[in-house]
Amino acid sequence: QVQLVESGGGLVQAGGSLRLSCAASGSIGSIYVMGWYRQAPGKQREFVAVFTRDANTNYADSVKGRFTISRDYAKNTVYLQMNNLKPEDTAVYYCNADLRRVGIWPYTNYWGQGTQVTVSS
Repeated sequence: QVQLVESGGGLVQAGGSLRLSCAASGSIGSIYVMGWYRQAPGKQREFVAVFTRDANTNYADSVKGRFTISRDYAKNTVYLQMNNLKPEDTAVYYCNADLRRVGIWPYTNYWGQGTQVTVSS
């Protein structure tokens, strides 16, 4: 069994910062990519940022220069540092990972349960 557990969401004023964490646990063999998506009320889920196994990163245009994704390989954890938050960043943030379970091939995509981020104006 594999789980992705997010933490760090909350309520913050515009211009403030939050740091999200997502820890993958279970019988994990290897993780290819870990990233973040978000879904605002009434909107489709959208890509935010991704960190690949070879340390490449990619960001949505809307968060470039404000958000930073990082990864702790030893802890199977990915972080999202969010600075200069705006009301339009309000959404449920979901962790996503492509990983392989021990003894099982191929890689499978997993989602976390989500963490709410609310930015007040």
